[in-house]
Amino acid sequence: MQPSNNPVRALALAGLLAALFAALAGCSQYLDHRDTISLGGGNSVATNEVTQMVDPWPRESANRNIAYNGEKMQSAVERYRTNKVVPPQGIGTSTSYQAAAAPNTPTPVGPTVTAPVK
Repeated sequence: MQPSNNPVRALALAGLLAALFAALAGCSQYLDHRDTISLGGGNSVATNEVTQMVDPWPRESANRNIAYNGEKMQSAVERYRTNKVVPPQGIGTSTSYQAAAAPNTPTPVGPTVTAPVK
């Protein structure tokens, strides 16, 4: 009597597992069958509510009067244009915000304030 070959045994085990998984996959398809057209069947009341809704957006989303400080925004745009942006500073004790090693000195993007308008 010869000892069995390990690769043959592994191949037979793999075939048996593949057949078992194929059989279980067939069962899962059977369990997915329903008496509805789609998996979302039974939500007709919720579908009708959303379909007949006049405006689905919240009331606050139509507010176009956003409060802001114009002077602060103007100075921020000017700093950005002249490339004098202030690096962020941490307000806590964390060391995650540290000063940059070298200042940011590339050329500014766009026209400067002193440039003549064409």
